[in-house]
Amino acid sequence: MDKASHFLVLFIVVSFSKDMLTLSDADPTDGFTALPLTEANFKLQKPYNVPLDQLTSLSNKGVRLPRTEIRITGYDYSLGVWQFEGHAYVPKGTSGVTIVQIHLRMYDGDMRYYRYNLVDTNLYDKWFRVNIIHNVDERKIMVFIDGVQKFEVKDQGPRDLYFKCRVYAAPVNGSHRMESRWRDIKLYRK
Repeated sequence: MDKASHFLVLFIVVSFSKDMLTLSDADPTDGFTALPLTEANFKLQKPYNVPLDQLTSLSNKGVRLPRTEIRITGYDYSLGVWQFEGHAYVPKGTSGVTIVQIHLRMYDGDMRYYRYNLVDTNLYDKWFRVNIIHNVDERKIMVFIDGVQKFEVKDQGPRDLYFKCRVYAAPVNGSHRMESRWRDIKLYRK
């Protein structure tokens, strides 16, 4: 076998191996059924007596902080395995805010579950895919960023549950700028 043929065979083997690795990577939505969503499922929530241009919530000090939430209606749950998927963008300067329920917060570009457990880092100023799988029956929450599992935790117990994406001031260390952008929102169920 001459040198050129040997290189071609090696290139094909390496390319095939790389493709096989890609094919074996599981997508977090594998095994789930997509649920139909229309505009009617997305409800803007804001304080009942505040105009849209002044969306706020009151902190424990009475200071007004930004708050805007989009609640996904028609799919509240208390049993089973559910999944939220969306592409998020959080601009630099937004910190100390919950961007999606189940309580994923941004602090200085890093995502945390509430404020303690680190989920992922360096998420400012770029679009990233968020998948949250909530297995209510096993009381387990898994978080995937760009298709890679980053975090798993036991949930906080039984209750009526639903998904929201938003910007909502966290109890401490919130920035004055609070913004998150969302697109391609989907829900799944097993």
